[in-house]
Amino acid sequence: MHYRIMASEETRPLLGSAVRINDPPQSPSDSQEYLDKLQNRKLYLATFAAVLGPLSFGYVLGYSSPAIPNLKKIEDLDLRLDSNEASWFGSVVTLGAALGGILGGCIVDRIGRKLSLMLCAVPFIFGFTVIISAKYKSMLYIGRILTGIASGVTSLVVPVYISETSHPAVRGTLGSCVQLMVVTGIMGSYVAGLGLDWRWLAVVGCFPPFFMAVFMCFMPETPRFLLAQKKQLEAITALQFLRGPLVDHELECRQIEANFSEQENRLRWADFKNPAIYKPFVIGVLLMLFQQFSGINAIMFYAETIFEDAGFKNSSIASVIVGAIQVAFTAGAALIMDKAGRKILLIISGAIMTVSSAVFGAYFKIVEVQNNSSLTDTGHSTMHTPVLQNTENHLAWLALVCTSVFIAGFAIGWGPIPWLVMSEIFPVKARGVASGACVLTNWLSAFLVTKEFHDLMVFLGSYGTFWFFASSCALSILFTCLCIPETKGKTLEQIEAHFRGVQEFIS
Repeated sequence: MHYRIMASEETRPLLGSAVRINDPPQSPSDSQEYLDKLQNRKLYLATFAAVLGPLSFGYVLGYSSPAIPNLKKIEDLDLRLDSNEASWFGSVVTLGAALGGILGGCIVDRIGRKLSLMLCAVPFIFGFTVIISAKYKSMLYIGRILTGIASGVTSLVVPVYISETSHPAVRGTLGSCVQLMVVTGIMGSYVAGLGLDWRWLAVVGCFPPFFMAVFMCFMPETPRFLLAQKKQLEAITALQFLRGPLVDHELECRQIEANFSEQENRLRWADFKNPAIYKPFVIGVLLMLFQQFSGINAIMFYAETIFEDAGFKNSSIASVIVGAIQVAFTAGAALIMDKAGRKILLIISGAIMTVSSAVFGAYFKIVEVQNNSSLTDTGHSTMHTPVLQNTENHLAWLALVCTSVFIAGFAIGWGPIPWLVMSEIFPVKARGVASGACVLTNWLSAFLVTKEFHDLMVFLGSYGTFWFFASSCALSILFTCLCIPETKGKTLEQIEAHFRGVQEFIS
């Protein structure tokens, strides 16, 4: 028998977690007997097929780094890029991804998670094909926009697919694999760039989405989407594939259906007055804003220069080192995600980034003072120059440490967790639209930070810019403590109940 106790709206904070959800001890996903009977092998297989999508869009993000030096030196004037054109070649993918977020939000609830993911392979492969056959600069941009659109759809659909097919015991680990495969794709493009030119790099980029489409043909649709479409038999078949034959699939279906029965199927504008909708929506959007305004793109922008100052003269090797740091710490976060929890990792991550950004700002301030002192006699100023000129940089080790620590800190928390939490907190009927809004926010913020970073450096100075990022990271800690509920070990239905202000008990 179920008993529900409604918390008072007047005493419940806007985004706080005053209302706790008691895990129902008889819930199959919480029962030790249930967990003992689970067979996760095919769930892991489905996750692997899905995360080939994030591997693809990680490769898309990293592709510009090794490709741009080639395109700047190419003999064909119709393809040679100047500095401004190269900047657009690198950043236009984020605009395409923003469009992909809108598109993904429209289709994921209509045609399903599986088919949406399979269709992503088309713009991935077609976009890289356009780049391979490019004869004009416009074809390069078109190819980047197409791969960007595919990346935007993928960044929305894959977290949702994994969260809806996983059970609470492994959802955090499997959900973190999204960011792990993104950074693996970035590093893969850096490694491939050591030996391949820009056309062959694009050829390599066609393989991950191709295999994703092939493997997904043999994977099931998510049970929650099937039940939302009133396809109970197909949902039970999907659960048999994902959980193995030994567990009670019908009981899990009944739990999911019980949650659906309390909701209308279609999302309406009036629903955004409901705290079960607007609270997770605000949290999701702010998570994406804090992720991008942490300064990760600024750090990555200076990474090669910083490594060179520290004695790494080969900038390509420096890029591989940065990628390796991301992969190693993102993998570590994935392993402990379901043990440590989301909130504590976000807090630790935010604290590490705050300190490293603040020290980074101090580094740039010291560099500026040294450069101004050395150039006083000539009347020149380096007020907005982020690195040392021709003077010997005795503090290069500090910049190197700050870069490595910041990237590691981002990788354990604010890299993977916003995508994971986004896939967990929205009700089924709002999951497509709300996730699309979050993806749109993320990619537009990424574009804004990337394109306006130079102006910010001029306005605030190098040190001021990084102190601004440190302040943003500090605010993210406060936001995490006050607003983000812990979702570790909770079913998606329990998380929805939390935002509805419901405590559930089963006796």
